[in-house]
Amino acid sequence: MLASIVTSVTNELHRLSPGLVIALVALLVFGEAAIFIGFVLPGETSVIVAGVIASQGRLNVGLLCAVVVVAAVVGDTVGYEVGRHYGPRLLELRVFERRRAALERALAALERRGPTVVFVGRFTAFLRAVTPGLAGLSGMAYRRFLAANAAGGLIWGIAYTLLGYFAGHALTTIEHWSSWFAIAVLVLVLGAAVALYLRRRRQGRSAR
Repeated sequence: MLASIVTSVTNELHRLSPGLVIALVALLVFGEAAIFIGFVLPGETSVIVAGVIASQGRLNVGLLCAVVVVAAVVGDTVGYEVGRHYGPRLLELRVFERRRAALERALAALERRGPTVVFVGRFTAFLRAVTPGLAGLSGMAYRRFLAANAAGGLIWGIAYTLLGYFAGHALTTIEHWSSWFAIAVLVLVLGAAVALYLRRRRQGRSAR
């Protein structure tokens, strides 16, 4: 079932040119923290799907890794600058009201263990969207932020791209064997039906 769903999604994306697919993935990854779309569309989902497409030979996996890493690092840098200049005003937006407590905890953690929180936050959907802006708001030096951001973006970008890439190969194997399994089940069912029919026919003849 999962293999069929992912395959149907990637088949739809196959209608787009490889360049457009990479551009869309880069935009989503960049926008996660830069314009906070990570609240709605986690970038990791698009990265995994693109990795699956790369496993099918439509995209160059090395180029995809590079684009994802660059988009992640640049997007977080923009988010940092937005937080540094407009942080207090952004926190007053309605979209952050329900997350007020989580934001305050994240901000307090940044003030205590800044670079560590930036690095770890890259691997959590909510923190990935807000940590760069909160880092800028907290007054963290950009040099410290950039080091942690680059390290997290590098590991996250390559890991999730390769996750999709190898998952795509696994899905192909699953689909192959699931097709043979379905055929085997069909043969067994048909065989059982024929055997049951012949048995009843023999029983009918014996009764007569």
